[in-house]
Amino acid sequence: MTLTIDMMDETGTVGEKDQQLVMRLLEHAANMEKVGEAEVSVTFMDDESIRTINRDYRDKDRATDVISFALEETVEGEIRVSSPEGMPRLLGDILISTETADRQAGEYGHSREREIGFLALHGFLHLLGYDHMNEEDERRMFGRQDEILETFGLGRDTDGHP
Repeated sequence: MTLTIDMMDETGTVGEKDQQLVMRLLEHAANMEKVGEAEVSVTFMDDESIRTINRDYRDKDRATDVISFALEETVEGEIRVSSPEGMPRLLGDILISTETADRQAGEYGHSREREIGFLALHGFLHLLGYDHMNEEDERRMFGRQDEILETFGLGRDTDGHP
């Protein structure tokens, strides 16, 4: 299993340690989800940039913490495009606002590292088709998210904070 992660930091604020954590966490999640050979991109940006994307693509004129653009997702009327045999799956893009991540880490009383890891994993699960539009889907997604964080060592109680 190989997960190729194209990581870009438009803010210049995400250090090597946090980038390595995201890479290891997403590789761990890909193994647990039996993704196979795949590619994903993760971009760290500021609130202004993510707000523009949220407004232009989701009609929500506000900053948010994470946005995912799944390449395998189809909407009504679209034809599902899959990768040719022998080629990696192109999962899509994960966009994370570091400014919002920093604020939320403070609000939730845990480390920036855990918040960035949580947001990257949340976005990754969306790329794999998980969603939280109704209670049942939310329980399934958040349960899997907690399980992956726990087995990786980033559970709620493992970063030194309650």
